[in-house]
Amino acid sequence: MGIFGRKDTTPGTATPKTTTATGPDLTALTGDYTIDPAHTTIGFTARHAMVTNVKGAFQDFTGSLHLDGANPDRSTATLDVTMASIDTGNADRDGHLKSSDFFKIDEFPAMTFRSTKAEALGGDDYRITGDLSLLGVTKPITIDLEFNGAAKDPFGNERVGFEGKTEILRSEWGLTWNAALETGGVLVSDKIKLNFDISAVKNA
Repeated sequence: MGIFGRKDTTPGTATPKTTTATGPDLTALTGDYTIDPAHTTIGFTARHAMVTNVKGAFQDFTGSLHLDGANPDRSTATLDVTMASIDTGNADRDGHLKSSDFFKIDEFPAMTFRSTKAEALGGDDYRITGDLSLLGVTKPITIDLEFNGAAKDPFGNERVGFEGKTEILRSEWGLTWNAALETGGVLVSDKIKLNFDISAVKNA
């Protein structure tokens, strides 16, 4: 799943760009696709100790796209993420994130996204809105996407690619654990940046 369009102050929303550009002709791409986890990144960034960013990703997930090239607003997307697959490059930190302080993976093993709306903004830019479910809480988010193109790989697979970003407040999903710093502020930011770099293969 660059930033496409200016963000307002509400998490998970974006202000539409002013554009009159005509998007590419995607009619031939209409169909159902399976997200390829080997060539897809579902990542996030959090501010740590008020001074630096910690990045991570999920290694185990499945997803699907339905693209309607003639009517992009009829396109849909789903994503299912295994929370135990979180990877920030540090085993101790990953263990803490899986614990009851954060994701409670024994009780809530998955995070899901189900789209509810898709929009073509012009050019290669699109927007998808949907429900993000985490820790038993479901709230809407909006993701701005850039279409990166389509190609047939050496194995004959028809692929499409998208990049996307959004921001959320983790506290809205009940992720409230934190620790105060002696110098002021907190250890972990409430605002989390989500990023998506998606490659999907057209179903036979």
